[in-house]
Amino acid sequence: MSTLKSYPMSVDTTNLKPSEINPLQSLDEWEDFVLERYPEPGTIATAKSTEEYRNYDEPGRDTVREFYRLNHTYQTYDFVRQKQGEYLSFNRKEMPVWDAFEFLNQLVDDSDPDTDLDQFQHLLQTSEAIRQDGHPDWMVLTGLMHDMGKVLCLFGEPQWAVVGDTFPVGCAYSDKIVYPEFFQHNPDYQNPVFHTRLGVYEEGCGLRNVHMSWGHDEYVYQMMKDYIPEPGLYMLRYHSFYAWHREGEYSYLLDHHDREMLKWVNLFNPYDLYSKNPTPPNWQELKPYYQDLIAKYLPATLKF
Repeated sequence: MSTLKSYPMSVDTTNLKPSEINPLQSLDEWEDFVLERYPEPGTIATAKSTEEYRNYDEPGRDTVREFYRLNHTYQTYDFVRQKQGEYLSFNRKEMPVWDAFEFLNQLVDDSDPDTDLDQFQHLLQTSEAIRQDGHPDWMVLTGLMHDMGKVLCLFGEPQWAVVGDTFPVGCAYSDKIVYPEFFQHNPDYQNPVFHTRLGVYEEGCGLRNVHMSWGHDEYVYQMMKDYIPEPGLYMLRYHSFYAWHREGEYSYLLDHHDREMLKWVNLFNPYDLYSKNPTPPNWQELKPYYQDLIAKYLPATLKF
């Protein structure tokens, strides 16, 4: 990786207005937008067709556009490094795994027209869809844990620093990232090093050496990296990196290992997008299986 010089260009995120912290009605509004962008009909959620998932009365896209404007403006290289320093020591909370799901359930969404299920039930739907298709148990666990990083909202992070399409920082932005025009507001856009194709990176350096925009993907990956097999870790870390696994961008940053792991990210993606269903899982029937699964792979407590 090349040496990074210091540039006095930054954005102030300390005095954000409430509308700049939470531009969306809910985090699911972003997920629904992704679903519309990548409408891949499948057979995972059969009780409701993918075309029917959005049944709002055709609202304007103002909130989603504002979300991306904020995300693309404030997700600078320095911002990402700052958040890594703030969160990756995992010294905020420690709790049993099942208490962690209760903590996540504090994220309540009253605006979602598709379902009134809580966060844990959403995760169960993903993991159960994976299990029913006969995939390894570590992938089932990956499905169960993949959105645990959304607890960042409960620590006070703005929505645009929790969800959203992830992308490399410290190098030129792909025009395949949704709403690429908003990157012109990002101070890194004017940085002569960051605005080059490779930026601070080297050709073929591997995604493990690339800093991604900050959000729940990186956070849950770092939380789980000692417990889940490598393909599952790629699913966690890059499931929102649509410019890579859906658009084929940033090939010049990849190494052989990334290319090998791409098939696993692609395998996981439909379960992430299309497993939402209005029918709640029967937790009492499923509980023994998931208790054994958690005990097999994870420690008794998780650090946040």
